[in-house]
Amino acid sequence: MANKPERDIEKTYPLEDFIAKLRRLADSLEQNKSFEIQIAGERIYVPVRAIYNIEHERGDGEEEIEFQIKWNTAK
Repeated sequence: MANKPERDIEKTYPLEDFIAKLRRLADSLEQNKSFEIQIAGERIYVPVRAIYNIEHERGDGEEEIEFQIKWNTAK
């Protein structure tokens, strides 16, 4: 597989779409299955071995919560 170019995208979705993506993710996790999602036109495959964490940031009059999914792409 060819190396993919680096990417750093933040995509905003309507609430209904965001809920649907979270629901599909939760279903995949409960079933111990990989997860597939399309973000800004690119299909991403999340393996079962992924690590999940939640990050909270506060500063400059803003707060942010990020639900993060990370995995190593090396075989």
